Amino acid sequence: MPFYSDTLGLPDTAFTLLRDLIHDRTGLFYENGKRELLADKLSPLVVERGFDSFLDYYYFLKYDSDATTEWGHVMDALSVQETYFWREVDQIHALVDVIVPEHFATQPKEPLRIWSAACASGEEPLSIAMALNEAGWLRRAPIEIYGSDASPSAIAKARRGIYRERSFRNLPPTLRLKYFTKEQEGWRIAPELQARVQWNTVNLLAEAEVIRFASSKVIFCRNVFIYFSPDSIRRVVKLLSKHMPSPGYLFVGASESLLRVTTDFELREIGGAFVYVKSDAQANSMVTTARPKLKVSNLA
Repeated sequence: MPFYSDTLGLPDTAFTLLRDLIHDRTGLFYENGKRELLADKLSPLVVERGFDSFLDYYYFLKYDSDATTEWGHVMDALSVQETYFWREVDQIHALVDVIVPEHFATQPKEPLRIWSAACASGEEPLSIAMALNEAGWLRRAPIEIYGSDASPSAIAKARRGIYRERSFRNLPPTLRLKYFTKEQEGWRIAPELQARVQWNTVNLLAEAEVIRFASSKVIFCRNVFIYFSPDSIRRVVKLLSKHMPSPGYLFVGASESLLRVTTDFELREIGGAFVYVKSDAQANSMVTTARPKLKVSNLA
């Protein structure tokens, strides 16, 4: 039996209040059929804080001046940290083979900022750093890479830089041997590559937290919108569009679509991958139907 059913009940009224508060603060949305799932995830926090009901926990999260830290625990409890190296790598190829060369051809001294906006334990931004390094870009161009997640515990794992076998199910063995060292607890990322990523905790619905990173020319926001409501997706995409430069490149997951959500971005094919582009006449030169055969493209 689920933990919550032995200790707490989550009545419909309390569920609706708590669900809507979480939705408003984080973007995550739990439909009516997910009541037990939400209760299972949050019940340990309710008990640990000494509350007798989910309604008491709701009032604490909504009104207590000390709730700011608690929201980090909520995000830890609710986050889905399913990721791995070299995931949906065609988009990374498009970045490395097309977008990066075009940027430095037109703006050779302008740093390129890349933000992995929902990076979980860090595999995505580290994959980007690996691909850029394999193509020689990290050595010869000013590139800034940021990795963030709403879950503090996920970012703590990313900063630690130790990964288990499940993270490597799509990474070419040659890259694993080149960039990782085997330790008792798992595989540690090379310090020089780890140092190329700046880690941060960011709630995508909090403009004060997002604004620092949303000015990035390239944003990866993949496989997070599947947990958001359409309204939350619109809020995040509008916030990104507000601060991104033009042209700006927004990568979402293969199962995610923004076509009914926004007109601020156009869906384009770049280097063999689909990318949402914040419109600008310069972006027309980026459209291509074939990926250049650079070294990094042969590693998939």
